[in-house]
Amino acid sequence: MGQLDVLVGLRKRLGTHLGVVTEGDDKGKRADIALIGLAVMGQNLILNMNDHGFVVCAFNRTVSKVDDFLANEAKGTKVIGAHSLEEMVSKLKKPRRIILLVKAGQAVDDFIEKLMPLLDTGDIIIDGGNSEYRDTTRRCRDLKAKGILFVGSGVSGGEEGARYGPSLMPGGNKEAWPHLKTIFQSIAAKVGTGEPCCDWVGDEGAGHFVKMVHNGIEYGDMQLICEAYHLMKDVLGMEHKEMAQVRPRPRAFEEWNKTELDSFLIEITANILKFQDTDGKHLLPKIRDSAGQKGTGKWTAISALEYGVPVTLIGEAVFARCLSSLKDERIQASKKLKGPQKTQFEGDKKSFLEDIRKALYASKIISYAQGFMLLRQAATEFGWTLNYGGIALMWRGGCIIRSVFLGKIKDAFDRNPGLQNLLLDDFFKSAVENCQDSWRRTVCTGVQTGIPMPCFTTALSFYDGYRHEMLPANLIQAQRDYFGAHTYELLAKPGQFIHTNWTGHGGSVSSSSYNA
Repeated sequence: MGQLDVLVGLRKRLGTHLGVVTEGDDKGKRADIALIGLAVMGQNLILNMNDHGFVVCAFNRTVSKVDDFLANEAKGTKVIGAHSLEEMVSKLKKPRRIILLVKAGQAVDDFIEKLMPLLDTGDIIIDGGNSEYRDTTRRCRDLKAKGILFVGSGVSGGEEGARYGPSLMPGGNKEAWPHLKTIFQSIAAKVGTGEPCCDWVGDEGAGHFVKMVHNGIEYGDMQLICEAYHLMKDVLGMEHKEMAQVRPRPRAFEEWNKTELDSFLIEITANILKFQDTDGKHLLPKIRDSAGQKGTGKWTAISALEYGVPVTLIGEAVFARCLSSLKDERIQASKKLKGPQKTQFEGDKKSFLEDIRKALYASKIISYAQGFMLLRQAATEFGWTLNYGGIALMWRGGCIIRSVFLGKIKDAFDRNPGLQNLLLDDFFKSAVENCQDSWRRTVCTGVQTGIPMPCFTTALSFYDGYRHEMLPANLIQAQRDYFGAHTYELLAKPGQFIHTNWTGHGGSVSSSSYNA
């Protein structure tokens, strides 16, 4: 054996030991994709990919979790593990595909920094966490300059969705999509005749923006259901069992889940209401009424303010959680602050229960209409081409807000891809009109009996504001011009800004015009 052969053999052995792929070492390149982050979502997503015939390489910063996963949950599967990033990369087919399921923020940047020296041009990094969409845009641009394709993908559906079929919302560098499409659409939830709840969303941060709006709508849906529950409990005096079950007579959530409200959140609400603790009593009344949040609802509300879109319902849902967290203050306030004296409901309980259902449905329509308004504005701001019907389909299954209702949204955008607002679609226009009397009765009764309904009421206010040709904002413009010379437009001369010397001594010079 010559000296060159000895050196090549040594390099191969050394390369294999260090986890570095050497020329001719094909055995190591057997994984279709890698996933970093072995919390429950990461583990379930790996098992889902394995079920669909893909070889996955698992890695975790705490390396012992890799061995535990392979010895337990992944035992008997084709899943392989790695004890270092170098080893993980060495086992991947090209282009290398790596999913990050780690905490949003610095942890994502840290892993990207560690991976960069190990990757080649055309390799793909996918961030499957709940990252802020601006971070995804920044990473897309930074990595594109270095030849790496970056994808920010929303993943929704919780533990069960990750295991058996999530909703996936990928966006970023579109050159990556042909290399991911088969995997992503194979593991995604399926609806209808097998359509996957996954498609390419758009450039840069579009995938994570759509996921953010999804989570904001989720906040709204949950709060609306809670307001219906509050009215049923404290106005109608219904017991938990009565609220949940259809039998012995038609009641509430199980029955509602057979109507237009058929959805995952209504379904689990019925299950929660029925659930009994170890002492045989219902668990729900024992749970502290202080709601947590991880920030995506807040991000949606902030984006709505930033882009000037009246996403009022999601904003109120976020604030409702903030108010709930003031538990100790509320205990003190409850001893000092009085509400209406008369809280006893005297009407027909069955009729009012149907009013609550319709109020919930109408408010839900408003929430989604507002969410799609925000998506449309973001597309304008960033030059994204968003398929709104496709987004509704992505949410139709697998995710937390999955419902029959979303099929109607897809139908609306199929009828009119340029639809400006869901409320202008004939189906949703008729649906709201059909619910309107019940909606107003529900809000009136709730107000008269002192039940807080921030989302029911803001939804109705938005509807009334949107349907009014004339709003009192003309007075706001006059006030602004009076005290600050901010100018106004006349109805007869739109686009021409005028200042009036209202007092006779204010002068004729106006302030600069700008939109904040």
